[in-house]
This record gives sequence, C-alpha cells and structure tokens, in this order.
Amino acid sequence: MLEVTGLQAGYGLSQVLFDMHLKIEEGQVVSLIGRNGMGKTTTVKSIMGLLKPNAGSVRIHGREMRGADPFRIAQAGLGLVPEGRRAFGSLSVRENLLATARQGKAGKWDLKRIYGLFPRLEERQDQLSKTLSGGEQQMLVVGRALMTNPNLLILDEATEGLAPIIRETIWSCLATLKSEGETILVIDKNLKEMARVVDCHHIIEKGRQVWQGTPAELANRPEISERYLGV
Repeated sequence: MLEVTGLQAGYGLSQVLFDMHLKIEEGQVVSLIGRNGMGKTTTVKSIMGLLKPNAGSVRIHGREMRGADPFRIAQAGLGLVPEGRRAFGSLSVRENLLATARQGKAGKWDLKRIYGLFPRLEERQDQLSKTLSGGEQQMLVVGRALMTNPNLLILDEATEGLAPIIRETIWSCLATLKSEGETILVIDKNLKEMARVVDCHHIIEKGRQVWQGTPAELANRPEISERYLGV
C-alpha cells in the first residue's frame, strides 16, 4: 500500500532524513518509533506532501507520489491525525467531522459510525472544538481523519499528553480498527500499549530506519531498545 525508499528531506540547510525506508502492506498496523528529533514527524510530513522531499520515492499503491500536493495525497487514500491535534477551533464537533467527509470504501465511515466509536463526540457534537478537552480533541481528529475514508490512517504522536483513561480509549479504538482490517501507521512512545495492536515496529535513528521487527522480537532484544529508544 505504501512504500518509501531512499527518502531525503529537511528544512532549509538542515537535512533530517538521509535514506529513509518504510513499507506498509494492506491490513498491517506498523509503528515508527525512535527518540525525539530522529525524523519521525519529518517522515510523516514528507509522505503527506506537507514537506517536499529532496530525493527518494513515495509510492502509494504503486503510484509515485513524492512531492505531490497534500490534497493529492489525501485523494490517494491517506488520512492524517497530526501531532498537536489541530482541530478546527471555530467549528463545532459535527462541522469538523463533516468538513473532511469523503465517500470512499462505499462510505464506510460516516457520522453514525464515528459516534459509535467515540460516544463522547455525539454528546458534544454542537460544541465548538476549541472548548473540548485535549482528549476529546484527539478523539475528534481521529474521527475527522476516518471521515475521509482512508486506505491508510497515519497517527503522529497518537496519545502524547493525554490522560491515562483517554490513552486507553485511543488504543481501544486502534484495536477495533485493526480488527476491521484497517491499515495504520502509528507514532507513539508507549511500547507496551503499541504491542497490543502493532504487527511490526520500525525504528528510526538520525533519519534512517535502523531496525524492524515484531513487538515480541523487540521485547527479546533489550539492547536494541537501550541503543535506539533510550529505555
């Protein structure tokens, strides 16, 4: 579904990605993990067209999309839950969800399904999103991304800064999505919770993928965690 090879990108004269590789098959849930500043968000931005790579390849369903505009990437089937949430503060919960709605996959995701996944959003559907708690906003932006009916859902820092009960809600949501065959790329720091849903970890170090394997394989290689994750 997504294949990134030899990706190079950065900001001005500062290069962040040097030779990034990443492959996601349909129905997989994979992670991109590493210490802060290693290039995780830059990888996501480069995939989504929010940052124009200098070299390399980004193929979506076999089609070269490197450097395409973000709306073209979205049309190709990628949905993003960005770091920092970024809900449309002046719109209500319902308006946020409808703003990105796209009929794809036979309209699998609609308001009814989103409210079923996150009942709290239905309770607050008429509130402006800027009045929601951080956890509620995270539910909202996950729902907003699903309303695009994506082939691949990307979550950048899926549970960062959230209360434990909200983190559990997000992980339960991802487990549900996995059981339904959704394809997901998740960035997060909680290895224990990710182990519930992730099929394969990809570790990034200084703009390059340096290790990949299952959660079980990573758990059996403490030297890898110590070297690249600082845990």
